[in-house]
Amino acid sequence: MKIRSVVLDVGETLVDETRIFERWADRLGVPRLAFFGLMGAVLVEGRPLMDAFRLVKPDFELDAESAAWRADEPESMRENFDAGDLYADVRPALAELRAMGMNVVVAGNQPSAAGISLQAMELPANAVHVSEDWGVAKPDPAFFTRVVEAADATPGDILYVGDRIDNDVLPAKQAGLRTALLRRGMLGYLHAGRAEAREADTVLDNLAELPGWIAAQAE
Repeated sequence: MKIRSVVLDVGETLVDETRIFERWADRLGVPRLAFFGLMGAVLVEGRPLMDAFRLVKPDFELDAESAAWRADEPESMRENFDAGDLYADVRPALAELRAMGMNVVVAGNQPSAAGISLQAMELPANAVHVSEDWGVAKPDPAFFTRVVEAADATPGDILYVGDRIDNDVLPAKQAGLRTALLRRGMLGYLHAGRAEAREADTVLDNLAELPGWIAAQAE
């Protein structure tokens, strides 16, 4: 079955979230290394990432804290990202996929503001979509229904690329898509070591490997 469309997640697939979490650590008044360690610890335990924030600040509520941060520092990056946060392999890999005739789509769990930032980057992609604009987020099957519509292809001709088993590989596979698990970011490395990683069609160390793998599937 030939892959015709490639749909990519955002966080830790296209965007390196290091600077975002560094700013959160600074905002919460905890050393960055300690905060990163707490995030790793809760993820290994299978707990939500927000538990790391609540270990530092027990009454932490994301929406309220984000609003307060925005009021305190309206001109700062805060929890947002820009082109400087893209992984170095993103533009070359997406451009190569486009040159191969792939329909390249970006679609991930992100707020509308992130969609605006991604559009401003002028990535080599046919379209950019975020969950807040769609009104549905992964791993909801309805998100992948929207992915299929955006990719304008039958599910089996679509490859979804992401760094998580729970939000990316398993729900995309259940929707009939092919999947690539990207081994980077905290969850990417963690999930690639789990038995469920075998559910992905491929496990990649970086996006530079993606065009070659796709080309090999057509041989």
